[in-house]
Amino acid sequence: MDNSVSNGIRAALGIGGLVALVIGLALLFWPGITAVVVTWIIAAYALIAGIVNLAIGIFSRKIGGWPRTGYLASGALFVIVAIVAFVNLQPAAKVLAIAVGIVVGIAWIVEGIVALTLVKDAASKAWTIFYAALSIVAGIVLLFSPLYIVVLVWVLGIALAVMGVVQIVRAFRFSATA
Repeated sequence: MDNSVSNGIRAALGIGGLVALVIGLALLFWPGITAVVVTWIIAAYALIAGIVNLAIGIFSRKIGGWPRTGYLASGALFVIVAIVAFVNLQPAAKVLAIAVGIVVGIAWIVEGIVALTLVKDAASKAWTIFYAALSIVAGIVLLFSPLYIVVLVWVLGIALAVMGVVQIVRAFRFSATA
């Protein structure tokens, strides 16, 4: 493998691990605030996307009836969702936590399976297997735990922190021969 590709992969692993570690620790130490901040950021995105879609639907001269209707409908939906989320940040954070928990649980299971397929080529087989097993177990726990917000946030926080550390270790151990 080319050195620049190897360095790019190492950087991606390291940055991804660091981001996971920071988010995991934030969820563990400040779960309520972190959930509300994330919900606020997503609501702000939805509001901006809604306004942009409404503007495209209203002002664009090059789109026909169905695309215009789609932009107007999606724009209105984004704006409504954003307003509801801003007005009800705590309940919106809980709903978002459940949705994210389900999606992340599935993604972790898939990521663990993918990591297992890479074991034979990995420079650090033990760390890759550990990461894969942890990812699969955390994904299953996240999916099948009772959908209590506290459990989801704690499992998500702990798993992100641990997997972040493991991912950082993998980044340092990744070699160009992998």
